[in-house]
Amino acid sequence: MNIKRIGSVAAIAIAGAVVLSSCAANEDAGNGGSSSPSASSGVDYSKLSGTLTGSGSSAQQTAEATWAAGFQEQASGVTVNYTPDGSGAGRENFMSGAADFAGSDAALKEEELSGEFKNCAADSKGIDIPVYISPIAIAYKVDGVSDLTLDAKSIAGIFSGKITKWNDDEIAALNDGVDLPDSNITVVHRSDDSGTTQNFSEYVAANAPDVWTEEPSQTFPFQVGDSAKGTSGVASAMQGASNAITYIDDSGAGDLDKAKLMVGDTATELSAEGAAQVVADSDIATGREENDLAIDIDRKDTAEGAWPLVLVSYAIACQEYEDKDKADLVKAYLGYVVSEDAQKAAATEAKSAALSSDLAEKAAAAVASIK
Repeated sequence: MNIKRIGSVAAIAIAGAVVLSSCAANEDAGNGGSSSPSASSGVDYSKLSGTLTGSGSSAQQTAEATWAAGFQEQASGVTVNYTPDGSGAGRENFMSGAADFAGSDAALKEEELSGEFKNCAADSKGIDIPVYISPIAIAYKVDGVSDLTLDAKSIAGIFSGKITKWNDDEIAALNDGVDLPDSNITVVHRSDDSGTTQNFSEYVAANAPDVWTEEPSQTFPFQVGDSAKGTSGVASAMQGASNAITYIDDSGAGDLDKAKLMVGDTATELSAEGAAQVVADSDIATGREENDLAIDIDRKDTAEGAWPLVLVSYAIACQEYEDKDKADLVKAYLGYVVSEDAQKAAATEAKSAALSSDLAEKAAAAVASIK
């Protein structure tokens, strides 16, 4: 699908794929770019030409559309194609050589790092570069309820199938004065290999291990409720459901109600700032390549305002590409993606949190290291 103008977040979300071609170079890109070509990287984008193919995270879809449009304003000779196939499929496509870069809500696994990367130079691997920080919403649609608080234990109980009624005592104890219906809970979860599922399951496994007994995984582990593919698929399923609940990247939650989360002893409202705070409080994972910035998220962060149900989504690229021209395009595009202008644009369109100055500096250095 050719997107020749970014008119609204809704228009972006409907698209099954993000494709921006050179004919859109001078059209509105949702304020996605700087007025001067690649002010931060020193690359003259106007001299670039070629096609970039990306695949992966559906949570990144709105941000990728925004970034591609902003980049397109400055690099009219470059076509950027991004398909929201899901994080797992994106990593597989990148490793097989079907995609030049991947978007993934989970960093490369150790077994993946030991495998082959078709587009990378000999002995070169993929590296994880943080580009997108977003809260995961516990979104719901319940008759007569517009104010709901849940904790990790009740969330784990609902999504594992142990809590099946909205007026269950465990939910009622967190919602004094709320008229909870005596209705069955309809759980909606991801059907595909999903980084959002990985991050969700990491949170409940860390905070309610006695209830969520499965290891964190990109595949939803319980036979409960209904399933749908991708962020947009889950959002669509929720619109047609009643007394339903799901976990979803906030960019896709639309007009669904969002539960407050018990963080420590405080019922906390979802916010991009709270998600960013948790990432700032977390460490870079150890034991990986120098320019790999996988983050070990502190899922038990209880600081005021923190939202530990957060995903960090990565752009995965070769440390060194077999094709130098392709390396130049990836380097230029990702250099734009981690720039201040692009991060602010994504925060506006996708309700994400811009990278902190410290993390943005590290991400820019990792992009600069691409050969």
